Amino acid sequence: MSLRHLVKYLQQARTGPLTPLRDRFPRKDLVMDFELNEEQQLFRRTLREYVDKEIVPVAPEWERTGRYPTEIVEGFQRMGLFGITIPEEYGGLALDRVSFALVFEEIARGWMGVAGVLGSHSLAAWMIATHGTEEQRSAYLPDLATGVRRTGIALTEPAAGTDLQGIQTRAVRDGDHYVINGTKTWITNARHADPMPVLVKTSLTDPAHRGMSIILVEAGTPGYTVSRDLPKLGYKGTETCEIVLQDVRVPASALLGGVEGRGMQQALSALELGRVNIAARAVGVSQCAYDAALSYSRERHAFGRPISDFQAIQLKLADMATDIQAARLLTYWAAVRSENGAVNSEAAMAKYFASEVALRTTMEAMRIHGGYGYSQEFVLERLYRDAPLMAIGEGTNDIQRMVIAKALISGTAKVGW
Repeated sequence: MSLRHLVKYLQQARTGPLTPLRDRFPRKDLVMDFELNEEQQLFRRTLREYVDKEIVPVAPEWERTGRYPTEIVEGFQRMGLFGITIPEEYGGLALDRVSFALVFEEIARGWMGVAGVLGSHSLAAWMIATHGTEEQRSAYLPDLATGVRRTGIALTEPAAGTDLQGIQTRAVRDGDHYVINGTKTWITNARHADPMPVLVKTSLTDPAHRGMSIILVEAGTPGYTVSRDLPKLGYKGTETCEIVLQDVRVPASALLGGVEGRGMQQALSALELGRVNIAARAVGVSQCAYDAALSYSRERHAFGRPISDFQAIQLKLADMATDIQAARLLTYWAAVRSENGAVNSEAAMAKYFASEVALRTTMEAMRIHGGYGYSQEFVLERLYRDAPLMAIGEGTNDIQRMVIAKALISGTAKVGW
């Protein structure tokens, strides 16, 4: 029975008695499917096998020593993961958004830091594919899809993070070129990006966003310098750097999309996809923390029995499992909604909730481990340091709450179906 017939049936309730609903409509017609399809399940199994074999065993040592994960990056290249947001016509995988989320959930479950290698690259590649000129797409996307080229996204500045309209980096038109001056910070993939999309002000207007543009700066351009690596609490494995642009001269054809004044719109559209990415990473970190806590609670004995027998531990595990599953479903829902062109409050909800779950889950998992959770010999110490990034990256959680609230008040979003 179609949904249209169901609606008609329910409308008849106003005029007379009805046959019981269960007799008119088979149960299968009333079920909402929350399962991954067969292709997504196979994709997830493939990712999980790779992560368990190639990432999990090396992550503890490489994270502690600061070793760059070259072999993992090569694995991403072999699997075609650098092309997950690139159209097939340019050699990419063009994944659906749920499969996109699966990539970051599974990799972050193994080592959240290396998920960053793909994260910034995927957002920038999607931005070029969506907003770039055909010349720009043809020049960059085929190599970006294979990982021969990699990219990132340079938005944040020392005095402008959440408030992107406050950036100071300028690009002044000089004949057939732009000359760029400014500093960018907290830039992932800075040492490997080619090109690097850089958010600049091409004119000083009010409001500021109307004068903002994105320019694609190729590696090796004179004046473009990675000045230093930034020390971090967690999120190790990929580099996070400061970039200085001093009289960087690039051709006018490097302007993303070929039209000035669209940079803020281009950046925010990428950040919406980035929030799904961050939410999925948070789910992966939370899942790893839960798995470790559940396993440890079964093995650790106190007072003559496993600590999993104690109600205090059971309640923690129940809360963690419920939170994680809620965060996962919210993330997949946001992924589907974003693919269908929904407003960005759904991605904001997923990012906000999932990252808060990661903070709670890693803390509770550490409590279950006791003193061992504080030791570098166990995975919890790393997860606990990685989790806070998700509450900050792609817009702080306070900003996400503001995005959600404004959408609710304006009526562009609602609670419920």
